[in-house]
Amino acid sequence: MKVIFVENVTNVGQRGEVKDVASGYARNYLIPKGLALEATPGRLKDLQMKEKTRERKSAKEAGAAQKIADQIAGKQFTVKAKTGEGGKLFGSVTSGDIAQLLSAGGIQLDKKKIELEEPIKVLGEHPVKIKLHPEVSANIMVLVEPEE
Repeated sequence: MKVIFVENVTNVGQRGEVKDVASGYARNYLIPKGLALEATPGRLKDLQMKEKTRERKSAKEAGAAQKIADQIAGKQFTVKAKTGEGGKLFGSVTSGDIAQLLSAGGIQLDKKKIELEEPIKVLGEHPVKIKLHPEVSANIMVLVEPEE
């Protein structure tokens, strides 16, 4: 029996996928639990329309993300921080601090899009990757200077 998965089912199918499964499995488990729907021609057509809409929306978001990436790619941003001996910071520069720095420059980003392996704890230049969309990312330099 052909079904359209409404939810991800481990080792069986992913959401939005159309698959052949055993009739008893579909009727007794997948459909009653709301994990899948029977694949009728009308539902298959709806699925295709939703997929086209999702692709258009994703392309539009990728275009907007690319504009932001072009705007910030390769730029250097400066952060002032309190330091102790040896150029070590009191505290650290986190993705939230970098998001605030970008918003001061007119670019609104969620701090979750800023990929730091670990918070910055020393003075100097640090490359930072910003993942704006699954297909679009940009690299910036963050210069950490001592606060005077």
